Amino acid sequence: MDKKPNKYFSVRSLTVTAVLAALASVLQLLNFPVPLMPSFIKLDFSELPALLAAFALGPVAGVTVCFIKNVVDLIFSGLGETLGIGPLSNFILGASFVFTAGIIYRFHRTRKGAVTAAFIGALVMAAMSLPSNLWLVYPIYEVVFFSREQIVDAYNAIFEPLTSRRLTSLWQCLLIFNVPFTFIKAAISVIITLFIYKPLSPLLRGVHKGS
Repeated sequence: MDKKPNKYFSVRSLTVTAVLAALASVLQLLNFPVPLMPSFIKLDFSELPALLAAFALGPVAGVTVCFIKNVVDLIFSGLGETLGIGPLSNFILGASFVFTAGIIYRFHRTRKGAVTAAFIGALVMAAMSLPSNLWLVYPIYEVVFFSREQIVDAYNAIFEPLTSRRLTSLWQCLLIFNVPFTFIKAAISVIITLFIYKPLSPLLRGVHKGS
């Protein structure tokens, strides 16, 4: 008697994860440039379905959505655009966000717990963006696409006219631009999720006894 419900909800979880991954893939393809950021930095809301998956089905489901959407992005963009490093970086940041949020929410399944979990996840994602970009993403870009000086100049083209000061190192650029941008990007997904998760929860988790 117990095996049938478990099998049903396992299939249901896989189905919901696949649907959320498809939605995340579409949202990732619909990226757009952001004012006051270098042109090679894009904004998308593809972490939103992953966060929904992490809350409804657990942190592993959230990470799975992040993985699938970046595989799809790699297939559509090809290796030529970023040598695969863009999707890899996106996966690392997105996974750190939704896994952290999902783990915390698993043990604190209240609205306050959801808010706390989501914003801690956003902070972890923002913090991860510094070492990820500094030691992984930009070093590869420097070899293939741009020199470090060109990258820093792209940030200074925005920073210098606003402040009359010049950034001298990549880590300064990342700390001033990328870390806040990454947190804001995650925070937008958090805010939307907090509004829509409760109405969608029965659909995502399934309405059954003990849910």
